[in-house]
Order: sequence, then structure tokens, then C-alpha cells
Amino acid sequence: MLVVLAFIILFHITSIALLFIATIDNAWWVGNDFYVDIWKNCLNTTASAVCTEVGSDSPYFQAIQTVQATMILATILCCVGLLSFVLQLFRLKQGERFVFTAIIQMLSCLCVMIAAAIYTAMHDKFHPNLKLADGTFGYSFILAWIAFAFTLINSIMYLILRKRK
Repeated sequence: MLVVLAFIILFHITSIALLFIATIDNAWWVGNDFYVDIWKNCLNTTASAVCTEVGSDSPYFQAIQTVQATMILATILCCVGLLSFVLQLFRLKQGERFVFTAIIQMLSCLCVMIAAAIYTAMHDKFHPNLKLADGTFGYSFILAWIAFAFTLINSIMYLILRKRK
């Protein structure tokens, strides 16, 4: 049983790391001469990269703020879920389920899905000054979808998991 618990904790920590990388790193949409994320746009010049923050002058600023907020909330919920799991591990009686932790993970999963879906639908409107047809989704965007799958699987594992000797 200790191996299963260690695997679940490792899986949960991996989910947290994926969410942190996807939220912070600047690679949601990349091209030859630019890379953008939910925080800023960066244009590659010959000497360096010139980055500008996503500004409130965009008509879709509320939508990008929604993506930012839900990714931050997903990361926080995933961290709280790990803390909840560790606390419940020592406090629950034998055979009780980790339902609270599963609910927190499911909410984290939902937040990641909302953020990635909004970005998928509206990424060309978030960065109107760039030639986005020349780019592709970057690894941070892909990590966000992988984090969605990990948090979903993690929440299902918590619903199934029972504390045994």
C-alpha cells in the first residue's frame, strides 16, 4: 500500500509541476520570430527579444484575464489538494475515502480545462499585433492539457483510493 501512496503523491507533485510550468512559462503560442503566453508577447529581434505585457487596450482583455485567473486557481487548488491528501492520510479512519481531496482535484481539473479551452478558441484575438498564422501551439499549452489529464486521473484515483494497512 505504501507503494501506491508514494505513486499517488508523485503523480500529484507531477501535476503541480506541470501546472506551474504551463502557467509561468512563455510558450503557449510560438512562431519563428515570436512567442506568446497568457502574460506577455515577445518578438525576437536580431539581438534580443522585446516583450510587452498583454495590455488592457485589447478588447479581449477580460477573456485573457479569465485564462490567467483559472490557471492560477488550478495551480492553487492542486497544491491545496496535495496538502488535503496528506492531512487526510493521517486523520481518516481506515476504509474512508478521500472525497474532499478528489473534489479539490476535480475543481483544479475543471479550471485547467476552462483556461485551455478559452485560449484555444480565442488565442488569435488575444495577440492581434502578431502574425499568428505563422505559429503553432507551444509546449506550455500542451503541458496545460497534459495537466488537465493528470488532475482528472488524480481525482479519479482519490475517489477510488481507500486507506488500508
